[in-house]
Amino acid sequence: MAKLGKVYLNVIEEVVTESVRVTEYPIEKGAPISDHIERTSPKLSFDAQLLGKDYLGRLGTLRDYMNNGTIINYVGRATATAVVITDVNRVHNSNLRNGVALTINVQKVRLSKSPWIKKKAQKPITRGGKKKPTTKKPRPNPRVYHRVKKGDTYWDLARKYGTTVSKLRLFNKYPDRRIPIGVRLRIK
Repeated sequence: MAKLGKVYLNVIEEVVTESVRVTEYPIEKGAPISDHIERTSPKLSFDAQLLGKDYLGRLGTLRDYMNNGTIINYVGRATATAVVITDVNRVHNSNLRNGVALTINVQKVRLSKSPWIKKKAQKPITRGGKKKPTTKKPRPNPRVYHRVKKGDTYWDLARKYGTTVSKLRLFNKYPDRRIPIGVRLRIK
């Protein structure tokens, strides 16, 4: 007895395939071969039987797993976590009255973790079980100014402060080639 996702199967045979992909292009003599080998995801193939009156419902669940690309686990003689069903082959024969014979192929999916951490929302401070009403409006971003030195240009200032030249032109009245030294330019 084995379990694929939430479906129980009577497994007859399991075949685990682990392989690598090797380049077909010429490799320079003396170059390390390991630079030209790519690891592939392990594959698992097994022959199984779905038996019982509800075998059609369980077969439908397996089809849904396959068609939706659902990541599931397999537990049998071999175990595999994070697999996707790639093939379900049915064999109807006279030996099975209440069921169907299957050949199922699954492939391991390599999952990665994101380096980003989602920031938790802060709860408002409560007093006496009541939420404190927020009367303050959100403060707009404060304005940022820069004192012009010799050689400053809109282009350099835009790169330095992470803005665009068009915004600098919009905020300030000076033309590109005549920015006076010593004046305050609005950046943001």
